[in-house]
Amino acid sequence: METIVIIISIMLIILVLLQSNKAEASSQIIQGGTSDLFLNRKERGGELFITRLTMFLGMAFFIICLFLSF
Repeated sequence: METIVIIISIMLIILVLLQSNKAEASSQIIQGGTSDLFLNRKERGGELFITRLTMFLGMAFFIICLFLSF
């Protein structure tokens, strides 16, 4: 079970690093960047898949860690 947690955590790290567009947009809040930050952009294709996979793996990681703590 611990190996599954390690695999999920490595996959989560990789997926979060792939989501660079969101990190660039959030840094503009602090730096006072352009108004492109507040545009309504929808995720499509690969971005949507990566976002949903990250959410699923995050929930699985949380549930497995709760299960291991008991």
